[in-house]
Amino acid sequence: MILYEYPLQERIRTYLRLEHLFLHLQQLLPRVDALDHHFALASMFEILEVSSRADLKSDLLKDLDRQKHVLDSYRGNPAIAESVLDEVIQKLDHCFEALNNLPGKIGHPLTEDDWLMAIRSRIVIPGGTCGFDLPSYHAWQHKPVAFRQTPLQQWALSLKPMADTVHLLLKLLRDSGAPQKVIVNNGQWQQSLPQGRTFLLLRLAIDDSLDMVPEISGNRLMVSVRLMRQGEDNRLQAVTEDASMELALCA
Repeated sequence: MILYEYPLQERIRTYLRLEHLFLHLQQLLPRVDALDHHFALASMFEILEVSSRADLKSDLLKDLDRQKHVLDSYRGNPAIAESVLDEVIQKLDHCFEALNNLPGKIGHPLTEDDWLMAIRSRIVIPGGTCGFDLPSYHAWQHKPVAFRQTPLQQWALSLKPMADTVHLLLKLLRDSGAPQKVIVNNGQWQQSLPQGRTFLLLRLAIDDSLDMVPEISGNRLMVSVRLMRQGEDNRLQAVTEDASMELALCA
């Protein structure tokens, strides 16, 4: 099965993009090749770009607080394991404290480093980090692995409170949706969303043997899916056959 996710709010779109970049960074940091470390830096700069919104830190803190209040309301419910509930609330508190204690905007220590910002200004230009453009960066890439890896891990550490928060919030959001099997007739499916509840994320799983790609659109009122298949010319063409998929709406 291939899982596709579609955000139904702009805030969740930002969280998913950050998670995507943090996963890249997590995979690149342990590697030893200079090229991998170059792309680790590129991922950090992309994270800074996505998180540059002034209200992102506030949004994350509000979502952590909202989730804690929701979970606190489950106390005393016989169907809820108190030990598990306490563990999740403790994680929320830890993320809130770590994020709230960050001075200034997220990524502030990185943006205060002139050497890093010089690389950031050039890395967006095709070929902009050539040796003749950034000789000090060229020399840094030829240093021993430990010389490069140690500062990379320190720079990534300044982003860890945001990474942990995004990961936890998205996990709780995903866990709130129960997958259901739906039948797509003639390659198209559409559903009005129940009123009185704000859905934030749509998750869609399709058997990869069907060789189909979903085109998803949605808002707070309705979601729709159109199944496509990639032709020999690499263009997507609409599917007209029936198919099944697993769908979950997360609030």
